[in-house]
Amino acid sequence: MSLATTRTATLNNGKKIPLLGLGTVPSNDNPAGVKDQVIAAVKAGYRHIDCAWFYGTEKYVGQALSELFKEGVVKREDLFITTKVWPSYYHSPEKSLDASLKDLQIDYVDLLLQHWPICLHGDENGLPSIPKDKDGNIIYDDDPASGTKFISVYHSMEDLLDRSTKVRSIGVSNYSISKLKQLLPEVKKHIPVVDQIEYHPKLPQQDLVDFAQENGILIEAYSPVGSEGAPVLKLPLVKSLAEKYNVTVNEVAYAYHILNGRAALPRSSNLERISTNINLPSLTREELDELYALGKESPERYINDPWGYGLGFKWWKGDTLSK
Repeated sequence: MSLATTRTATLNNGKKIPLLGLGTVPSNDNPAGVKDQVIAAVKAGYRHIDCAWFYGTEKYVGQALSELFKEGVVKREDLFITTKVWPSYYHSPEKSLDASLKDLQIDYVDLLLQHWPICLHGDENGLPSIPKDKDGNIIYDDDPASGTKFISVYHSMEDLLDRSTKVRSIGVSNYSISKLKQLLPEVKKHIPVVDQIEYHPKLPQQDLVDFAQENGILIEAYSPVGSEGAPVLKLPLVKSLAEKYNVTVNEVAYAYHILNGRAALPRSSNLERISTNINLPSLTREELDELYALGKESPERYINDPWGYGLGFKWWKGDTLSK
């Protein structure tokens, strides 16, 4: 059986991206635990680490990287490291990147993403990261549904890519078809190499996947097991496929994306699970299609953050702003 850690894809700028990556959102309110998670992942063969300023874990990722480099486990060029510009930092993408690089203890990232296509009211240091008024409403600097200021943020990232050695590729995250349709005609030079979205068998989004592919954009799937409680791993079909191929349910969930040419970005606080869930079962085309069909009858989005309202995604609970 092949290993998921060895699979890569070629981005639209010719660079390679490992299709299995480790997410670094903190688990169980223990951000410091991310250090050991990164070490375990890299020692198991992971070469893709997905980070973000907003997660509050980049300093722990940096500690892990420093140890791994010092021990000679890997070199910097062996890894593909991503960070993201949070929308409260929209006015200063380079300052956001510099803060991340400092915490990560590295000189460049392989991929810089615009975390969301919105603009939040943060100060020069991106704080507060989720600004709210006295009534608890999120404070935006542009309308999340009709605004276009998010496009200028992407332009700033394009400029940063052209004039700096601190970034190798740029892309987007949490972009719906409608937001991509707004952005793409306005791109100066660099089409996003990826769009990172919630994606798993319970959330069918083939229209978005197809649109991205038509424009040379790779889909990265966060929450591939369905976020808290890992509901995707409890699906009978996922369990039966795991038994058939003698792999874990996690490995089936990751294979659903990797065998379809997408990146999967799982996260876990279980170090043994990180180290061992790296096999890639040879699911058939029919089985991959059966997994996709699971969400057609009862689609379920497990992450419904209020700052996602108005972006035009399907099945976003609580969103009354999207048209």
